[in-house]
Amino acid sequence: MNSFVEIMDCTLRDGEQTSGVSFLPHEKLMIARMLLHDINVDRIEVASAGVSDGEKDAVSMICKYADSVGKLERVEVLGFVNGHRSVDWVHSCGCKVINLLAKGSLKHCTQQLGKTPEEHIADIKEVVAYADSLGMSVNLYLEDWSSGMRDSMDYVFQMMDALSQTSIKRFMLPDTLGILNPLNCMDYMRMMLERYPDKHFDFHAHNDYDLAVSNTLAAVWCGCKGVHVTVNGLGERCGNAPLSSVQVILKDHFKAKTNICEERLNDISHLVEGYSGIAVAPNMPVVGANVFTQVAGVHADGDNKDKLYQNNLAPERFDRKREYALGKNSGKANILANLEELGLQLSPEQTRMVTKRITELGDKKELVTQDDLPYIVSDVLNHDGPEERVKLLSYMVSTSYGLKPLASIRISVNGEVFEADSTGDGQYDAFVKALRKIYKEKLDRTFPTLENYSVSIPPGGRTDALVQTVITWRDGDRLLRTHGLDADQTDSAIKATFRMLNIVENEKQN
Repeated sequence: MNSFVEIMDCTLRDGEQTSGVSFLPHEKLMIARMLLHDINVDRIEVASAGVSDGEKDAVSMICKYADSVGKLERVEVLGFVNGHRSVDWVHSCGCKVINLLAKGSLKHCTQQLGKTPEEHIADIKEVVAYADSLGMSVNLYLEDWSSGMRDSMDYVFQMMDALSQTSIKRFMLPDTLGILNPLNCMDYMRMMLERYPDKHFDFHAHNDYDLAVSNTLAAVWCGCKGVHVTVNGLGERCGNAPLSSVQVILKDHFKAKTNICEERLNDISHLVEGYSGIAVAPNMPVVGANVFTQVAGVHADGDNKDKLYQNNLAPERFDRKREYALGKNSGKANILANLEELGLQLSPEQTRMVTKRITELGDKKELVTQDDLPYIVSDVLNHDGPEERVKLLSYMVSTSYGLKPLASIRISVNGEVFEADSTGDGQYDAFVKALRKIYKEKLDRTFPTLENYSVSIPPGGRTDALVQTVITWRDGDRLLRTHGLDADQTDSAIKATFRMLNIVENEKQN
């Protein structure tokens, strides 16, 4: 296998074929910039030729940016064997690389195109020659290559024999229908490499059998020089091989080298999650919300003694942090780990009582966060905990059709009363803006910024169900996560907000 593997990200092309996903031009530009600059992928495929005027604007913007930073040759666009049309479209955007989609199985050639292999090959050569005349580079997709190798291997070799002497730079081998497993993937890839040892092959996996990552690694093991991935595994049907998973397996299991900057994988995952509207599963490797959270108390105990429950996927590697969950499975070790981080010291009996209380809360399926610990400790041990220095005395929020929501609030900070009004894009937004006005104009203080806002309700669909709001705040260089529980979503968010303000205020006073 190759010691260096080239990574091509096709989130902006194949990833956009995810049902319900459509990136705006500026969103495509932001994703492309991060992929090229921060993640440092070797290549990006950003669109399909001729789709729309908006797509053309996006490709032009991306190419202009890439050219300004000397990375234009790393931007690619999917084109079709349709005479000069695709080449002209790609060239007019300022792009220098076209990924030509040809048929990699006899069925696709004869039944979809209605052409003989010889006719299709002649059409491909004509498009390649035209792209050459414009100074463009050509890579070639053999669409449905996996089916072609299984059902019409002679056709695949006929295509390769005829096209291997052209200027085509890379031959890209897709498992278009996601039918491969690692064993036949290795067999087919070895056949290609043994027959055409001097050619650059890319492998493009689909995840229909949940084998996209496995097949990608099998292709690399056989000597494939490049692989295609998408951020968060986006893609048609079941998606493609996720960038983050492929990267860590290549590095940790195959000792392969790539140009990927792992510290930013979590950032690109969140960016694409936001723009696509497709949530990342909490248990998704590397970038999922829960993957560095230990739940079982025995794991915290082992980590404390000699990192017994840790592997090479250290959270610091991805600019993340290991956490020990608080809930019914926590155990004493998890509680101690969180208390230690907060600087709270309890006796063994006090720890037992706090552990029991957290277990009770976990049985009720209430989310318990590290920020709740001081309050739980205060409640269980019946002594004064963090004082409620910031209090909500009264508030009113209103919303009307055609008008922005309005909030009027009255609060006290260390006994001093303040009032403010504000409008916003929603009831909670108006409430927070009124709070910010007090902190800025009357207290001359910085108000922490909201990093993430999550709302959940118990299953069942009742209209009176409790709403749990979890808010992540940034206060300087650190993150605070607080939650509120109420039958009203706005009240739930307000409770989480005041919990955060009291944490900050008590630290300031102490």
